[in-house]
Amino acid sequence: MGSQSKKEIAVFGGGCFWCTEAVFEELEGVLSVTSGYAGGTMETPSYEHVSTGRTGHAEATRIEYEPDKISYRDLLTVFFYTHDPTTLNRQGADVGEQYRSVILYANENQKTTAEKFIKELTDARAYKDPIVTEVAPLEKFFEAEDYHQDYYKNNPNKPYCQVVIAPKVEKLRARFKNLLRKSSSNQ
Repeated sequence: MGSQSKKEIAVFGGGCFWCTEAVFEELEGVLSVTSGYAGGTMETPSYEHVSTGRTGHAEATRIEYEPDKISYRDLLTVFFYTHDPTTLNRQGADVGEQYRSVILYANENQKTTAEKFIKELTDARAYKDPIVTEVAPLEKFFEAEDYHQDYYKNNPNKPYCQVVIAPKVEKLRARFKNLLRKSSSNQ
């Protein structure tokens, strides 16, 4: 048996999945980030369906990571730092249930850790308004269409990427240098 690391999955919805994906791809210990849909009722959702706001799905990212290199708590810290967990069903100009703040836990440990983390933020009055982030079980994750994957990396000059995503990535790089991939921290 080689030096195979243990892998875990975290799933977060923090508004537009392009933003969330771009942020988590910067982190050391993150093996992959996949944009998709979770938390809804439609059996085979597509972007066309989810963008109506009527399927119950959130735009979400599935993060495969190595817990010996980055903790679930570190992922939560980055998640809460890089989106607004106090706005119900919206992030900036993106409005609708599909843009809600949600943590979809894969096991009881993630559920407990997320609930405790939110309580700590609330007790510390980290935000002016109450945190509305939903904590729900991950039932299914549906991978988004290919053109949504690595969107920021593949489209850095698009206006949305320059105006919305780039500032989030820069904010992450400035605040969490210790969590960045070695190649990200040199940029």
